[in-house]
Amino acid sequence: MSKTQQRRSTILEREPKTEEPRMYKVLLMNDDFTPMDYVVHILETYFHKPHSEAVAVMMSVHHQGKGLCGVFPYDLAETKVALVTADARQHQHPLRCVMEKE
Repeated sequence: MSKTQQRRSTILEREPKTEEPRMYKVLLMNDDFTPMDYVVHILETYFHKPHSEAVAVMMSVHHQGKGLCGVFPYDLAETKVALVTADARQHQHPLRCVMEKE
């Protein structure tokens, strides 16, 4: 067997290493100005929460200072944060949406 064939067979014998993507929590942070119904709207629109779950998360934001919207891979979490932030600014609300490593 030639050296080229040996290298090729060695490369083919290796198992590709795959890892699960790191996951990130997307959170809404409490403020004193964003209306509660707007927060519910955000949760229903961008996180596809049913109304009752959106209300529960909104109440968590209101009473505990933050609420979990979901856990996503980095790119999706970053996109959701950007979309929510842009929507909030467009509607002149100071709502903060952040992401944290899980």
